[in-house]
Amino acid sequence: MTDHHKFRYLLPPGNNFNFVSKFKAWIVVSILLMIVAIGSLFVNKAVRGDYMNWTTDFKGGTDIIYAFKTKGGASYTKVDSGKVRDILSNAGEKGFDVSDIGWEEKTDPNAPAVHIDGMLIRTPRFSALRPEDEIAAVAELRKKFADRDILTATWSGDRLFVTSKKPIKNAEAGPVFKAAAANLELKPWTDKERERYETQDQTSGEYSQQFGMWGLDRQFQQLLQSKLDNTDVLVSQSYGVGAKAGDKLRDDAAKSIIYSIFLIMLYLAFRFDIRYAPGAAFATIHDAIMVIGVFSVTWTEVSLTSVAGLLTVMGYSVNDTVIVFDRIRENQAKLKDKKIERIIDISINEMLVRTILTSSTVFATTLIMNIFGTGVVKEFAFAMNVGVIVGTYSSIFLAAPLFMWISRKYYSGPAPARRRYAPIESASSNASTGSNASDASDASDAPASDE
Repeated sequence: MTDHHKFRYLLPPGNNFNFVSKFKAWIVVSILLMIVAIGSLFVNKAVRGDYMNWTTDFKGGTDIIYAFKTKGGASYTKVDSGKVRDILSNAGEKGFDVSDIGWEEKTDPNAPAVHIDGMLIRTPRFSALRPEDEIAAVAELRKKFADRDILTATWSGDRLFVTSKKPIKNAEAGPVFKAAAANLELKPWTDKERERYETQDQTSGEYSQQFGMWGLDRQFQQLLQSKLDNTDVLVSQSYGVGAKAGDKLRDDAAKSIIYSIFLIMLYLAFRFDIRYAPGAAFATIHDAIMVIGVFSVTWTEVSLTSVAGLLTVMGYSVNDTVIVFDRIRENQAKLKDKKIERIIDISINEMLVRTILTSSTVFATTLIMNIFGTGVVKEFAFAMNVGVIVGTYSSIFLAAPLFMWISRKYYSGPAPARRRYAPIESASSNASTGSNASDASDASDAPASDE
């Protein structure tokens, strides 16, 4: 007796779910969800002050590159980015991003270039001072030097402009700023600055002084230096990214999404025919809006990596839609005696197991990345998690219904010529056996499973 291997099917062979009858309900649900997603953007604008939680990629900030050396040594070393991320988080920093960066540097003209493993920190802050730090510093300064008759104390960037009746020396002010906020470190005056700031104005009799704070690069440097064991932290480069550059990136990201939708429609128009394109385009727009809506509702940070994830989701969704469309086209050629609604039901049922297995695999992979990943990896994985769900759904319940509506409205013409001009004998024979043929046709409607 031969033992037969028992294969466990995900779905039983010959599954025959009725998808077409549920199309209208799912389209209504989809439209309502799209309205909610778009509405959440305006709610965020009214409540939080911006449509989405943009990172420094879009709203500007400061980029700082650090290098690391062994304490007291000349050799460069590599620091774990996760450790740097934890240090900044514990210090109360928000909205920042940490990533590894490497470059070659020639430290000795007679020696080969040295590879340096550095760190890029991107923060939405432009200044080392937070608003609360500015208020606390001014209050502490006025309290400490009440005998100096301070007239005005105004911040401009990282510099405090003070006008007083009596002079305040730089060395005296340093501890005051440090006491007001632990991260404020006063820059020393140069000889020319000291002479100018400690000289009384002959007209008004006042002293005009400027106290400059070290910037974010120095602030983060001191913070990392105190937390990293046996490591010297060096500032390699520091520069600000303006809001205008962020606006341009945001516009370019929106354009890339629009261009991709247009090219998808063009591809489907040539790959199949024009009636397939609107369904795929609507499904793709739906997926993009839903992913954006989830980012908006959860107030998740949106970076260029998130945009890359969104474009990947759109490509994945189109791939799934094309596979369903391809099966519909094949069945249209094979099942000429059936209505378009039945052909669509058969085609989706035939591709259902393949769709579930593929989507589940991608979702599980990106879910692990989302749970255990950090930084840009987590942002990309989150977009993919949401996109796999809505992309799989839209391929079945949005793309196929629109294709069906276009086919019924514009492509349901008279019967093919081969039927119109069939021989009389054949026609009468068909008429006499029509009911039996119809029953047989209906009995054979159940699609074969792909397992």
